[in-house]
Amino acid sequence: MSLKYTIMKNIILILSILFTFSCKSQTYPLRTYTDVPDNSYLKDIDNELNDYIGTWKAIWNNKTIYIYISKEINKYTLYTYMDYLIIKFKVTDATGTILFDNTNLPNDKVKIEGVNFKSGENKYFLSYVDRDLCMRSGTIIINFTDSTKTQLKWHYGEDENWLDSDCFYKNYPPAQRPEPLPYDAIFTKK
Repeated sequence: MSLKYTIMKNIILILSILFTFSCKSQTYPLRTYTDVPDNSYLKDIDNELNDYIGTWKAIWNNKTIYIYISKEINKYTLYTYMDYLIIKFKVTDATGTILFDNTNLPNDKVKIEGVNFKSGENKYFLSYVDRDLCMRSGTIIINFTDSTKTQLKWHYGEDENWLDSDCFYKNYPPAQRPEPLPYDAIFTKK
C-alpha cells in the first residue's frame, strides 16, 4: 500500500509540474500587432522604451511642464502582461507656482499610461485619464524629433464630451478651465 501511495504521489507531482510549465505564457515583441493568447507577455525585447525614460521639460502658454517618464515591466493589463511607459507631471506658471503636480502618486495610480507603438511608425501612444479633473481624458502621442533622442514631440488630443454635467468647472468659460497638459509641445531631455 505504501509503494502504491508513493507512486501515485510522484505521478501527481510530475503531472502538476508538467501542467505548470505548459501553462507558462508566451513572450512576444512589444510591437506585436496581431492578437496574442490571453496572459501572453508583450516584452520590450529591443529596449525601445528605455530611450524615453527620464525627465523632460517644455514651455507652453507661459507655463513650464516637467514630465517624468519611467517604464513598468511585465505588468498585467486587460488579458496580457506588457512593458509600457508611465508619465507623472508637474506644471508651474511663470512665477514658479505649482499648478498641477502628480509626481507623488504611486505608479498604479498615474494619470498617463502607455498603450503601444503605432503600427509601422515610431510614435508611442499613451492614455490620459485625470480623476481629479472630472475624468478629463485623451490620447497622447510622443515621438523623437532627432536621432540623438533628446527632443520629444508631444501631441495631446482630448476626448470630446469629456465634461460631465456635475463637474465643478462645467460653467467656467474655456479660458478659466484647468489646462493641465499642452496640446502640442517639444520637450527637451534634462
